[in-house]
Amino acid sequence: MNRDQFRGASRHLKGRAQTAVGGITGDPARQVRGAVNQVAGGAQYAYGRARDRAEDLIDDGRDLAHEVRDRAGNLIEDGRDFARHARKRGTTYGRQAVRYADDHRTSALLGLAAVAFAVGWLSRRKH
Repeated sequence: MNRDQFRGASRHLKGRAQTAVGGITGDPARQVRGAVNQVAGGAQYAYGRARDRAEDLIDDGRDLAHEVRDRAGNLIEDGRDFARHARKRGTTYGRQAVRYADDHRTSALLGLAAVAFAVGWLSRRKH
């Protein structure tokens, strides 16, 4: 309960008491002042509740923003880990391919010639 809620509730109760006393004593001015205090106290109490709720929503939004930031950071780190792993695998496979080509030069040249022939044959004009 914030200050506005407390003051609004106390002013509302004060207004109810004034209205009751004004009714008992027959003083219409006191009854009117009591009704005004009741309405003003109710409005101040409602303002205090709205302000309290707004502060809660601000806190919830702040917590949500922190959670999103943390999750985004985790996703970025996961992406970096995946990229490191893919680079390491690509380097390893590339080295294996170079080693294989060095160890089997004839097979590599024949394979390269076959691929070059196939590309040339497929890209030729049809007569």
